[in-house]
Amino acid sequence: MKNIGLKIFGIITTLGMIIVLIQGVLVTQTGSGDACGAEWPLCLGQVFPESPTVQTLIEYTHRVVSGLLGIMVIILSIWSWKKLHHLRETKFFAIMAVTFIVFQGLLGAAAVVWGQSNAVMALHFGFSLISFASVLLLTVLAFENNYPKSYTQPVITAGVRNYIYFVLTYLYIVVYTGAFVKHTGSSAACDGWPLCNGQVIPDLGNDLVAIQFFHRLFAGLLFFVILIMAYKLHRDYRNEKTLYLSGIVSLLFVLVQVISGAIVVFTGFTLGSTIFHAFFISLLFAVVSYTALLANRAKIKD
Repeated sequence: MKNIGLKIFGIITTLGMIIVLIQGVLVTQTGSGDACGAEWPLCLGQVFPESPTVQTLIEYTHRVVSGLLGIMVIILSIWSWKKLHHLRETKFFAIMAVTFIVFQGLLGAAAVVWGQSNAVMALHFGFSLISFASVLLLTVLAFENNYPKSYTQPVITAGVRNYIYFVLTYLYIVVYTGAFVKHTGSSAACDGWPLCNGQVIPDLGNDLVAIQFFHRLFAGLLFFVILIMAYKLHRDYRNEKTLYLSGIVSLLFVLVQVISGAIVVFTGFTLGSTIFHAFFISLLFAVVSYTALLANRAKIKD
């Protein structure tokens, strides 16, 4: 099998990035971001903190794993650049993977040492997500290498391609609003689901209620945005099997995401339900990113 080492390393790095994403949610959900003190890269002034609390361990292990994955992402990017340089997307995803994991690390360090606004901190999860998707797509490129173009280069209209780009952009906006909810402590601002405090449109004079309500609104619209994409692909592109399958999987994942959001509310924002919610938005972003990759490669027909 060609490039077997690259493929295995890509899979390991992708799984590692999922762990980093989950750890980031764990840090936020448990309020462990300050558990190492206002210091970075040291934790409580030490390389290995003595007698750490649970929160300190959560923050410390997140830093260690993030640092290790940063090195792995750099190795994967260089390796892919050398082995898959004939694929035009390789350099782009290699640069994106490294750039955004560095941004994520610097943003986290700045938040610890100097503090950051909620609006800026909400970018942290999004940066991690972009790096994760780039790592995943580099791994996909290794597996797709030498595949027939009938699998990897669909034939679509410019309108469909642009709509898929819109779906990816809108999804990232929804991800940002979700992260903003967490960092502003707005998760419990709306009692019940799908209504907010028993109302279709609640009192938006309360900032926390407004933040939570608009996230729910954007997330609800996301379901229909992806439903339209899946419908278009089902109606017109069932013969483009890879593209069609990615659209159907996107629809299934966004459905799970909506349900998991409701479960988060009904279970009282438990750690498990919150992590599951973040895990599936990560998978959804990865699948839609791959759909956008296929659209970018596509031959455009009139």
